[in-house]
Amino acid sequence: MLTCQGLTELVTDYLEGQLSLWRRLQMEMHLGMCKHCRSYLRQMKTTIRVTGNLPREPIPDDVKAQLLERLKDMPPRDP
Repeated sequence: MLTCQGLTELVTDYLEGQLSLWRRLQMEMHLGMCKHCRSYLRQMKTTIRVTGNLPREPIPDDVKAQLLERLKDMPPRDP
């Protein structure tokens, strides 16, 4: 049986269609039973979709510094 950690390690290959039939079936069985991993998979798909639409220009240094500072000060979210 595939664990949640195992799924997270294989999710990129799963989304790229690089898994064997057996591994893909294991992923789909686990996803069918685990709402947390289904949520994780949705988040990964959203991240891929959104980041695929970002401009290719580099982030200006001042904007990058501000973003990192804000992220550093954010309180952690409960899962």
